[in-house]
Amino acid sequence: MQTVEIRFKGNRKAFFTWSDEAELLRLQEPVIVEAERGFDFGRVNSTGETAEKKCTSCSTGCGVESKPEPLRPVVRRASQEETHTANELRKSEEDVRRKVIERVKHHQLTMKVSDAEWQWDRNKLTIYFTAEKRVDFRTLVRDLAALFRTRIELRQIGVRDEAARLTGVGRCGREYCCSTWLTDLSPVNLSLAKDQHLSLNPQQISGGCGRLLCCLKYEHEFYVAARKRFPKEGKTLRTALGAEKVIAVDIFRERVFLRHEEQGPRTISLIELKEELDRTGEPLIMVEVRPRPPEPPAPRVEAPDTATPSSEPASTSSGAARRRRRRGRRGRGNQGNPPGGSPPALN
Repeated sequence: MQTVEIRFKGNRKAFFTWSDEAELLRLQEPVIVEAERGFDFGRVNSTGETAEKKCTSCSTGCGVESKPEPLRPVVRRASQEETHTANELRKSEEDVRRKVIERVKHHQLTMKVSDAEWQWDRNKLTIYFTAEKRVDFRTLVRDLAALFRTRIELRQIGVRDEAARLTGVGRCGREYCCSTWLTDLSPVNLSLAKDQHLSLNPQQISGGCGRLLCCLKYEHEFYVAARKRFPKEGKTLRTALGAEKVIAVDIFRERVFLRHEEQGPRTISLIELKEELDRTGEPLIMVEVRPRPPEPPAPRVEAPDTATPSSEPASTSSGAARRRRRRGRRGRGNQGNPPGGSPPALN
């Protein structure tokens, strides 16, 4: 019993068995396999022990379909007519994608249609799309089922999965790693670029999918291990010339760039730096340069205000008292006089 890995359109893979030990399957050989509802067309991607190792590790999240129990058998080798039928289906899938895009615009759905894939027997049509949020496409599915007269499956994928499926050429001049051999699309964060002292400009460290390059992880462990042998940038070392500050390090040429306050910058190899530190009896990393804490601001002195809140009520109350005293004196002086205010006539 031969275990084989079959690759379909895009990066979709699955494992099957081949029972004819007299004529074993070879790489890139076209075959017809049993699908969920019918039959599908694919090509042999790996066989024997290689396929068994991949099949064993696929349960740990390698990016391929999970191992079925038991493995489905390969039905037969594909004939020339069957291969021609599969090629014609691949050519028609671009027209299918355009029609799906038109229906998406008609239903005003916020989704980007990436690819369309026919099953070899045309019993199922799978539409791959990307979207920032969840999309209610139930009406769209009914519309597409009536248009293509088959079972419709809409599958939402991420932008990195989209790049792996559509493939392309990276800035290195080779095909995308995610489309060829990289099956584990693990997350990549900006700290990987910082550890390698790369440019933090997204346009320079992003791939065709618009996300950070997957290859940032390839040499990250080397950078982390190599930098442990070097002093950190910003540290102050006591060398033969005195206190020098580490400006930068070159882990490939094993050089350290130092700067002295009086004698200026200089470049020294890591071995020579260690010898100088051994002669001075100081460790490789001695003092961490910390910024001087900011001085507290001087107390603010304001000019005294002539009209303080405490003086205003006092002046107001004294003025009111004077007005009351004047009204009282006028009232006492007018006692006995008539309302007109003139004194009584004397007889």
